[in-house]
Amino acid sequence: MTQDTIRIGLIGAGGNVRSRHIPGFRQQANVEIVSVANRTRASGQAIADEFGIAKVCDGWQEVLADPNVDAVCIGTWPYMHRTLTVAALEAGKHVICEARMAMNLADGQAMLAASQKQPKLIAQIVPAPHTLAFDRTIREMVAGGAIGDVIAVDARIAAARAFPDAGSPVHWRHDRDLSGNNVMNMGIWYEAMMRWVGQMKTVMAVGQSVVKHRLDADGNRVAMRIPDHVDVIGELEQGGQMRFNVSSVVGHMPSLADVHIFGTEGTIRLHQPVGGEMALSAGKKGDKDLSPVAIDPAKKGGWRVEEEFINAIRGLEPITHTDFTTGCKYMEWTDAVTRSLRGRQAVTLPL
Repeated sequence: MTQDTIRIGLIGAGGNVRSRHIPGFRQQANVEIVSVANRTRASGQAIADEFGIAKVCDGWQEVLADPNVDAVCIGTWPYMHRTLTVAALEAGKHVICEARMAMNLADGQAMLAASQKQPKLIAQIVPAPHTLAFDRTIREMVAGGAIGDVIAVDARIAAARAFPDAGSPVHWRHDRDLSGNNVMNMGIWYEAMMRWVGQMKTVMAVGQSVVKHRLDADGNRVAMRIPDHVDVIGELEQGGQMRFNVSSVVGHMPSLADVHIFGTEGTIRLHQPVGGEMALSAGKKGDKDLSPVAIDPAKKGGWRVEEEFINAIRGLEPITHTDFTTGCKYMEWTDAVTRSLRGRQAVTLPL
């Protein structure tokens, strides 16, 4: 399939599909988006009209039954990821699935097992994109001993920089039946930190739903079962500890993201100020303060998800961002956080 045209079917066409995946696929040579199935035929037709997609399907089954579709892009909410991924692989289609991978680890493992039964098919999870420009540099600094042994990772993330607002609309991310054990943008940050320092081996989490309930579109009062303020602490497999705070209800959070990696010989900081761009700095023992780190252009990553997916189908490169095995690792951690929140106790990984 190196030179053959690859035909893509879209199942779900939310914001990321429209803003990233459709333009990304269109930039690839000999790739066509041939069909779309959305939550309703009318919404699917709107996508087809906007982007010039020839076929609107009445349901996802129609996309998978089409012998002209070589690969599918799954852009639904997490509650459908397992069903669609397994069905697509069984239908002989390559799969790229929007993050988060699944509702929980069990779903992720089912997806991984289905992909392992079809080794000739490519299976990819859309990666956490926010740190791609810095990942290789941070990973090489940590692995190369630039800061010595890791003592601690300290991360504070503003999922939203806002005070609690019970009048805000119910989002699908507030609904455990649709989102599963995923909490705010907790998982995408853990995925990024895994690239730098590996996995955690213990998890202790506390959290709360500061906004206790919201009103849905029909005026019904809906309990918020997914926390909007979470603290996670634990040990890293490679040594050292992690402290990780994510909140969407802290109005004067000083930064959008502030992550320190403290070591025995130095410190790395990845920081995004309010209203500013993310930047990397570092310092060695004896330095008065941290200094900016210039990213070597040859090591600067970026968004190339669709290119990687197409190249993998053509046998030109492997999937690195993100394969199903990696996806299961962050789903396992997400499940561990959920268990700790519910049981009010430490959880040891692997589960």
